[in-house]
Amino acid sequence: MGARKHLKAIERKEDRKTLYVASLNNCPTSPRKMRLVADLIRGKNIEDAFGILKFSSKEVSERLYKLLRSAVANWENKNEGARLEDSHLYIKTIMVDSGRQLKRIQPAPQGRAHRIRKRSNHVTLTLESRQLEQEITTDNNN
Repeated sequence: MGARKHLKAIERKEDRKTLYVASLNNCPTSPRKMRLVADLIRGKNIEDAFGILKFSSKEVSERLYKLLRSAVANWENKNEGARLEDSHLYIKTIMVDSGRQLKRIQPAPQGRAHRIRKRSNHVTLTLESRQLEQEITTDNNN
């Protein structure tokens, strides 16, 4: 590996230390329904996001609530002894991608058959601290 690639790899590795990621694969709901709830919490503080998900009437909000709890647990594993209230965590990115489709057949009149596509999705949630973001911008300004 060349020197430039090596330095870039080290830089990416350092950036990953400050990101806290959780993912949910093959969730058996359509991506369209999941994106409705994901758009509600994108960019919010985790306290606000927990409140939105807890009181949302959508079924997918329970799954996103568990995913957010998992991301917070990942943050706690990387930051032993730090307080969650002082960290100012927020949802940096939440991506909902299409997963596999189960194709089924529905009998129709006159010997026909309609195809039913049972969709699933993959969700990736990334947390970041607002304090870290402010420190980086002040370092770049100096």
